[in-house]
Amino acid sequence: MDFQLNDDQRAIEDAARAFAAAEFAPYSAEWDEQSIFPVASLRKAAELGFAAIYVDPEVGGAGLGRLDAAIIFEALAHGDVSSAAFLSIHNMASWMIDRFGSAELRQKYLPRLTTMELIASYCLTEPGSGSDAASLRTTARREGDHYVLNGSKAFISGAGVSDIYVVMVRTGEAGPRGVSAVVVEKGTPGLSFGANEKKMGWRSQPTAVVSFDDCRVPIENRIGAEGEGFRFAMMGLDGGRLNIAACALGGAQLAYEVAKSHLETRHQFGRALKENQALQFRLADMATELEAGRLMVRRAASAMDARDPDATRLCAMAKRYATDAAFEVANQALQLHGGYGYLKDFPLERIVRDLRVHQILEGTNEIMRVIIARELFRQ
Repeated sequence: MDFQLNDDQRAIEDAARAFAAAEFAPYSAEWDEQSIFPVASLRKAAELGFAAIYVDPEVGGAGLGRLDAAIIFEALAHGDVSSAAFLSIHNMASWMIDRFGSAELRQKYLPRLTTMELIASYCLTEPGSGSDAASLRTTARREGDHYVLNGSKAFISGAGVSDIYVVMVRTGEAGPRGVSAVVVEKGTPGLSFGANEKKMGWRSQPTAVVSFDDCRVPIENRIGAEGEGFRFAMMGLDGGRLNIAACALGGAQLAYEVAKSHLETRHQFGRALKENQALQFRLADMATELEAGRLMVRRAASAMDARDPDATRLCAMAKRYATDAAFEVANQALQLHGGYGYLKDFPLERIVRDLRVHQILEGTNEIMRVIIARELFRQ
């Protein structure tokens, strides 16, 4: 059991951290304030392989593992949580096409997805099916050599801007076995988008409803066989949960560092705040929570790389723990700044707003507990 990063992993981490410091961090506040989707910066990240981390090199991917991805996303989120999180979603959609798509589908889309010439979104959640994802109602009726899609998806990151939508649709019976996955291109007749949602955080990426009204999609755009979509979606979410947890840790690490600097430089009652033992204890707890969350995420990522049968349980545990811990660390960092933490002059209020959704998406932390308990009783 080796807890140290190897030379390649340290180089990857250094590259991602340097990129985030140069290309994300200086603009993060502006992107948040003005709801700017930083496509040019995301494409620069793609030049380093960060848009296709675990996609096959044969189609332009980096061919790295899940542990490498966790390291990268934590480093990127240190610069901007929202943009790093969108890259995670793009990676997940691209991975699904790479892992389960036909050779023709892979060649059709992945060379342009890996560069982010094409931007991808992942469409599972619906207005009436959130945590109960298997009850989705968007239908795909087969008609000749096309599927005809009807229904809608909710809370879709990149909606209206993305070029490619990996969509879970019902092609058969009720429940998970009736779900299939298809790729829908922007501009397809019958595909439309709602107004951009006004969100608490993640303001640098658009989020909207995606609607299908007799939207015709070629059968060849199906990923895998009919009825396999829900399994693909759940496999994608195992990795997505780790990426989101890693992003949460990156944002919380920045909040911790800002708080530590504040305790070192701020004086009250004739001495530096860092000399107050109560505040020392609080900072110590914050550092401990970050370390524990990081270990859990990287342990689960290693399990995914090893195809460990316990990977789903470990991913759920890591996501639940790390996102809860990261939000609390960021919130405590804000508290340590007093009134200054509440101002937009400091990054803390933005980090708190961005991290809150990490406890909700890719499966709420309540659903993580359901998954963990289910897996425990299978043993």
